[in-house]
Amino acid sequence: MSHTQILKEQSIDFLGKRRIAAIASAVILCICLLSMFVRGFDLGLDFTGGTLIELGYENPVEVADINATLADNGFDGALVQNFGSRQDILIRLAPQVGEQTSAQMSDTVFRQLSAAAADAGLGAVDLRRVEFVGPQVGEELREQGGLAVLFALIGILIYVALRFEWRFAVGAVAALIHDVLFTVGIFSIFQIEFDLTVLAAVLAVIGYSLNDTIVVFDRVRENFRKIRKGTVTDVTNRSINQTLSRTIITSGTTLLVLFALYLFGGEVVSGFSLALIIGVFVGTYSTIYIATAIAIWLGISRADLMPNAPKEGEVLDTRP
Repeated sequence: MSHTQILKEQSIDFLGKRRIAAIASAVILCICLLSMFVRGFDLGLDFTGGTLIELGYENPVEVADINATLADNGFDGALVQNFGSRQDILIRLAPQVGEQTSAQMSDTVFRQLSAAAADAGLGAVDLRRVEFVGPQVGEELREQGGLAVLFALIGILIYVALRFEWRFAVGAVAALIHDVLFTVGIFSIFQIEFDLTVLAAVLAVIGYSLNDTIVVFDRVRENFRKIRKGTVTDVTNRSINQTLSRTIITSGTTLLVLFALYLFGGEVVSGFSLALIIGVFVGTYSTIYIATAIAIWLGISRADLMPNAPKEGEVLDTRP
């Protein structure tokens, strides 16, 4: 028996566990929502505004020493962290009220830390990058990012309703909302920095999850038209099993790339790749236990997906 035949004949009862999955999803989403409302997000410079300074030290340096130097010179609210190694330092400064511009502020910080490094025998300090985002720009980016996610979900609802059936559309959008809340909730729970690259990853997760859902929906519709026996749950379960090999291959190869990005891509793409890794896992799960389960719960039936009898002179829709 070939590998393909084995995959085709497998009959894992995915939907038999849909009630347990629904309870687990509800609990996790409640935790995510609670964290978002109580703890909020560790918003990056893109959203909060301020100055970002990247420095390179000749020798390893302690973050605590840099914090102490900045605090002694009036920069108490600075956020200092290592950027790949103990010699690479990233400093975030909140917007300052005063006459100093961003360039002047970065010059001041650079001079102070260079002098402190020389006194401590740490060698030269290299100013690698300075970025500035105004607080007004950060607020606009937050609003536009939220609207981008909202419009994407509305567009998907309309597309799936027209392409398939409104029950499938509701299931697909519910799955996407589940994926978005789960992904951003993880960032809130663990206080991982949330910036524009993470927002871009969330939008990519919507597209990835929808593609996986559409593949399963296509097979469900095809089987409803071909298989005359069996309940709605049986046909849907069979459709999920038939597309499982495709899902494993697609998700597996995608995750290989994303894990490589996360482990070796550096701090710049770590948030982006982490959001996509979470999204791939949760998107695959939600296709089975959210999108298709909700369509069944809403009462999808064989009659809803059977093609209408063509009128005289019309051609039957043969879309896959």
